[in-house]
Parts: sequence; structure tokens; C-alpha cells
Amino acid sequence: MDIITSHINADFDSLASMVAAKKIYTDANIVFPGSQEKKLRDFIEAFHPIEIKKIKDVDLSKVTRLILVDTKNPNRIGLFSELLSNKHLKIHIYDHHPFNKDDVRGEVEKIENVGATATIFTEILKNRKIYLTPMEATIIALGIYEETGCLLFPSTTQRDLLAVAYLLRRGANLNIVSKFLKMELSMEELDILNELIQSSKEMVIGGIRIKIAKAFCEDYLGDAAYLAHRMMDIEDIDAVVILLGMESKILMVARSRVPELDVSVVMKDFGGGGHPTAASATVKEASLEVLEDKLIEIIKNNVKPFKVASDIMTKPVIGIQWDSSVKEAEAMMTRYGINVLPVLKDEKYVGLISREIVEKALFHGFGKGKSIDFTTTDAVTVTPDDPIRKVETIMIEQNQRFMPVVDNGKIIGAITRTDLLRTLYEEFLRRRKIEETVVKEKPSVGRSLSSYLKSRFPKEVYELLKLSGEVAEELGFNAYLVGGSVRDILRGEENLDIDIVIEGDGIIFAKTLSERLNARVRSHQRFNTAQVITDRLKLDIATARTEYYESPAALPKVETSSIKKDLYRRDFTINTLAIKLNPRDFGLLIDFFGGQRDLREKTIRVLHNLSFIEDPTRAFRAIRFSERFGFKISKHTENLIKSAVKMNLFEKLSGTRLYEEILLIFNETEPDKAIKKMSELGLLKVIHPALTFNEELELKLKSLFETVSWFNLLFLEEKTDRGILYLMELLSELKEEDAEEVLKRLSPPPKIKEMITKGIHNAKEIVKRLPSEDPVEIYNLLKGMRLETILLAMAISKDRLKQKVISRYLTELRKIETFLKGEDLKKMGIKPGPAYSKILRELLEEKLRGHITSKEDEEKFVSAIAKSLSEKNQSS
Repeated sequence: MDIITSHINADFDSLASMVAAKKIYTDANIVFPGSQEKKLRDFIEAFHPIEIKKIKDVDLSKVTRLILVDTKNPNRIGLFSELLSNKHLKIHIYDHHPFNKDDVRGEVEKIENVGATATIFTEILKNRKIYLTPMEATIIALGIYEETGCLLFPSTTQRDLLAVAYLLRRGANLNIVSKFLKMELSMEELDILNELIQSSKEMVIGGIRIKIAKAFCEDYLGDAAYLAHRMMDIEDIDAVVILLGMESKILMVARSRVPELDVSVVMKDFGGGGHPTAASATVKEASLEVLEDKLIEIIKNNVKPFKVASDIMTKPVIGIQWDSSVKEAEAMMTRYGINVLPVLKDEKYVGLISREIVEKALFHGFGKGKSIDFTTTDAVTVTPDDPIRKVETIMIEQNQRFMPVVDNGKIIGAITRTDLLRTLYEEFLRRRKIEETVVKEKPSVGRSLSSYLKSRFPKEVYELLKLSGEVAEELGFNAYLVGGSVRDILRGEENLDIDIVIEGDGIIFAKTLSERLNARVRSHQRFNTAQVITDRLKLDIATARTEYYESPAALPKVETSSIKKDLYRRDFTINTLAIKLNPRDFGLLIDFFGGQRDLREKTIRVLHNLSFIEDPTRAFRAIRFSERFGFKISKHTENLIKSAVKMNLFEKLSGTRLYEEILLIFNETEPDKAIKKMSELGLLKVIHPALTFNEELELKLKSLFETVSWFNLLFLEEKTDRGILYLMELLSELKEEDAEEVLKRLSPPPKIKEMITKGIHNAKEIVKRLPSEDPVEIYNLLKGMRLETILLAMAISKDRLKQKVISRYLTELRKIETFLKGEDLKKMGIKPGPAYSKILRELLEEKLRGHITSKEDEEKFVSAIAKSLSEKNQSS
């Protein structure tokens, strides 16, 4: 027998989860383990929504599988706890509360950090496409609305909102939901709330205001949780615990709105549990006074100290003016023995400049440059009243060593890592919790993506990644999947460009892996890289390395290093993510530089302030990724691009690299938007000073985009070179000598250069000479032209009639051929010679004009010509 059950004092989330579970476990019986909240009892009595079996009618000896929903606490499942000693019992658990030490464990465990267990079931039912009746959808919605306080509690997640939206589409009735969740208090509840307020005692611990309130009620109260929330609102406190004394038990309900007090930990000591912000417990045969005294002691031991930024900041802060030189910044850092300087404009804070950036700028010869050009302008700041927990979170997640404390635009202090560590150490001593601490450099998030690897990659690729980790482990190396494939896993897109970085020797790894796969390997000793090539896949292998640039825009020098330094070489934070492949940590996500954050916020951000100085092509790459993914470029990153343009760094960039980046932009984005962005950032002038993005160019680019889209929709086998086509459009705006200058700078292959030059000239000639009527003239003009030239002509022509003519050529005229060939003319008795080409040309022209449609018509036409030629010969 299968039993679906929940916790004693069941609420709507319990019923909702049991109803949803019944849709999955169709043969199971729904059984409450004990009492239910009053509103739930009223709902069941009014609607009788589903068959519910009484626990007294259940033969516990026949239960073979227990499905627990919204709980896993053995003390909250009544008589069903007796089954837990049965080693043959199968247990399936669905819950949104985190695991506690003594919780029941099952062979199936679905524990998710959402606002309600009903949300978990909604997602399962949606994914499995299990049909819900409107009443079932209403019950499940009731569970989510109640457990999340009508989607207003802090524990509410985006998934809860999406689940409710799905249930509404399935017919959930909000009139029923509002009827049973309406927040008016009965006279009895008002009396109890008044008693709670009158009896409440306030404690202030470490800045946290907490109230403990108690009341007696003869009958069971069904809405204790709502009373706790009402009391929180009325009293404007940080946390509350209410104790409701009943006949043989005391119900405890705790709520907290601050991270310094985790009420689930407090309730755990009383056999209960829940979330950090909401928890409860039931205690039997105890007095309110004794319980209250114990509760106070437990709370005192569990409140974390509360401090704000102004309590631990260092002041005053030494700063440097925005127009001071980099050399002056270095001197000031050396003089005061500091590694970071706030940059000021008069008295206003504008950003930070670090010793690392200053030293690199000096290395590249920018000692006279202004500090503002190398300043991090988007470093996070805090206010004097921000709690330390917030400061700690930001400094860890953002990898920020120096936290400015800013008030009304002025920097009044700063918090360093030393300040933060000192504060945490003082807390450690005060609480006298002696622990052995091992400090390691770890990424901000250690999330496992093993399930993503399995579901997002083909089986062959997944198995290859597993094998790569095993081979690395055997060699004593660490292997990491890096690059676009990791980024795109998190973006929900497939990317089979497999790049693996090895902490160790990449070439040795590649050779060992290729032996296991019976694959080919190509190695490059100079760069410590290799390729492993199977029949269907190609893996790029690299040794973890760091790099430095001997001069701006030069190619980097590389040295063997760690995965962190290797990822630091990357262009943007979203490309710094890695996944460890070694068996013990397979799937572990490595994020040192906030890549996940920027993926969530859809932002392109560089890793450091000299990024564009070291490699100016990254500026074009920023636009490419921005337009390709629909991301924004961070303001600070845009400022750095503009600074690089002002410094004329792109003059030192090799034409070939610039050419490649431009083509990639045109091939992977909507070029009109990308070119507009290039113009805004000053990058269009990098290609040529005369290039200007104006309304006319924008219209031409959009016209070209529409033209290419139209051609692609013809589904022909021909493919256009989109990148070259847009480059031709862009250069067609320039004078001929200027366009020649650009091509000389970009250094495309000679054939491509000739194709672009001729293409632009021929496209303009086509627009000038194109007839509007005669198909023969159209055919003769366009025949032999490259497809890119014809499409460019179509795009730059403002004459709709000429565009239709070109369209007719591409879709109709160029496909027309004669049935008859030279051999056919010979069979018809026409003597071979120059006459053949004349006859076939005249035949094609007649066919183009539509005068001839069949082979028979062609034979008649040729016979007439042949007869005419014969008569001429005889007369001569």
C-alpha cells in the first residue's frame, strides 16, 4: 500500500502537495497524520475535493511506500513514524525546507529552495504534462499563496510566481483562493492577538529587536502563522516568537526578517524546523514559563552580532584627484604603503585605482596619463548604515578587496579585507566557538553542473568529458572545461566547442587521452597546447597559463600558471567560468570573477582596467557579444573603450586581427545595431576617420539586412559571405581612395580585396545602368556578377522598381536555360561554327522574353534561323 501524508497541523501547502502527489502516485491513499488548520478543515468540508482516508482505517503493516510531502521531521508525522524502523519501507520525500540532522531520508528526495512544496509539484506536473482539473489547480494555488503570504513573504522565489501563473492558465479560481486566505481576523483571533501583544517581552540582542509573546486558547487555533506576521507588522520588530498554550501542547511560531537570527535553528531545539525566516514547533506537556525561559537562552546563543559599516570602517581615507598622473598615484601609494586609492573629483568619490593597475600602466608607458583613465568606476560602495553581513557578501562575491563607505557622494571611510577579517575574528572570540579553520582561495560559488553536462551535451561529448577528468586524475592533473561551452550551458544554449584547460602538462594529457580514444593528436610545444581529434569531435587542450604584454596591442607572452590566472587572461567575466572534470569534483562550477552574476544581469564586463590596452580587439568583441546575446556593456567597460580610443591604441593593432573581428561582428550580429554601437564608442573612426553613422547609412544597413533576410528565405543552396557583404556596404560610403586606404589597413587576402573593390564598383554601376523592362538586358548586365555584388546593388538602390528587377533576376531569369545545346543543332543538320553561339544566344533571348516555352518551340525557332541562314548562303 502506498500512503501520501504530510505533517501534523496540516495547512494548505500540505493538502496542495498531497493532491499533486496523487497525480503522480495514482494508486496511493491520501492520509492526514493528525490535525489540520481550521481554514483547511473548512475548505475540505465545503468542497470535499478529494478522497481522504482516515489514519485509523490504515493497516500500517501493509504500508510499503510512504510519500512524505512538506515535511521530513519524524516527530511531525504522527503514527507513521512507527513505520520508519521498517527497513523494507520505501520513502519518497518532497519538501521545500532544508534538511536537519535528524530528518527522515528517502530513496527519492526532491528538496528545493522555493517558497512552497506545492511549487515543486507544479513544476513536476508541468514538465510531465500531467492534466490538472480547475479544482486541482485551485487547491495547489491555495498552497502556494498561503505558504508565501500571497507571494509577499521574503522566502518567495521567482519559481513560485511562475508556478502560480501556470496554475492560473490551468483554471485556478482566485475567488476561492481569496475566500479561504482572506486576512480579516475573527473576534477570537483579535482577542488572542491582543493577549499576545499585552504579554510580549522585547529583547535587543546585538541590535536585533525580538519579541516573545504568549497566550492561552482553549480551542485549537488554525492561523497562528498569520498572527505572528500581524504582530511583526504592528510592533515593527525584527523577529517574533509566539507561544500558544493549548490543552496538552504548546504551539510555537517564529518569524524573522533579518539574517542575524535564523529561526529554523531556534525551533530545531524544540523538535521543529522550517526556514531561516519562518519556522514552527509543537511541544507537549510543558509550561509556558519554563518554555519561555529556555527560548530566551536559545535565542541569545543564536543571534549573530549586528554591526554596520561605520562601526568597522577605517577613517580618514587618503584619496587622489582624478586628473593626477599615474606616476603621482604610484608615489602616493608608496609613500603611505597602500594598494588602493579612491579617486576624487573635488570632494566627490568617482572610483578606485589599484597598485596592480598603476604598475601595469607604468609598464606600458602611461606614467603621464590621468588617473581617471585607469580608474574602476563601477566598484561597489556601501553606506555607513549598511549591515556588515551585506558588506561581507559583496566583498566575497565581487572579489573586492577595498570597500568605499560613501555618504552623499563623499567617501567617509573604507573597509578593507583586514577590517572585515578582524571583525569576524572578534565575533569568533565573543561567541567562544573554537573551530579549526583552513583558509583556501575558493571561487564565490561552488555549484555543481554535472546534471547540466549530462542533459545539455550529446552522450558522446558527456562521456568524453568524464573520461578527460579520469585521465587527468590518473596523471595527477586537474582538468577544467572552459570557454563558450560553459557560458552557453548557463545561458541554456548548446555549444559543442570543447576547450579543456589542464593544471599540469596539457600536451602529456592530450597524448594520454588520444591513446584511450584511439584518436589523432596535434601538439604545439611553443604554446603548450594540443588538439585531440576523433572521427566526430575535436577537443582543444591548453595548459593553464598566465600572460603579459610587452607593449600595448602586442601579442601576449605566456607562462604556465594556475586555473585562476588562466581565467584572468580572458576578455570578459562571462567567459571566465570553468567546470572541473576530475571525478571527485565532476561538474563543480568555478567562478572567480563574477561571471554568473553578469550572465544573470546580462552584462559584458572586462576583468581589469588595462584590458583594452593589452588587447584592443576586445573592444570589438565586447560589441559582438553584446549584440549577439542581447547583453548591455557595463558603463565602466564603455568608459575604458573610449579611453583606449583617445589613447590611439588601435593604431598599433594589426590590420589582420582588426579585419577578423569586424567580419565576426558582421557574421554574428545584426550589423546595423553593431555599427551604431561602434560609432557611439568611437570605434567606427578606428576603421577610417571619414566613416560616420548617420540616418542614411542606418537606412542602407537596414535595407541590406532585409535584402539578405529575403534571399535566405528563398532557401537556395547558395550562401552569401555575409561579413564581406556588410564590409562592402560600409566601404561603399567612402570615397574610392578612402576605401582603398581601409583595405590596405585591414590587409584582407588579395582575392578578397579584389572582390570587395570590384564588388562596390560593379554594384554602383548596376544601380546606374539597370533597365526596368527588358529581361534580356537585365540578364546580360547581371550575368557573371558575384552574388554579393548583386545583393549589394539591390540594397543600395532606392528605386523599388530596380529592386524588383534584381529580385526577378535572382529568382527567375538566371535560372532560365535552353533545352537545345550544340549537339542538338548538329543533329538538326546545322553545320558547326560561329553560327552556333549566335543561334543559341538568340534562342536564349527569346526564351528570356517569354516567347518560347517548350522544346518544340525551340526547335521551330532554330529551324527558322537555319533556313534563313541557308537561303542567305545560297543567294551569296
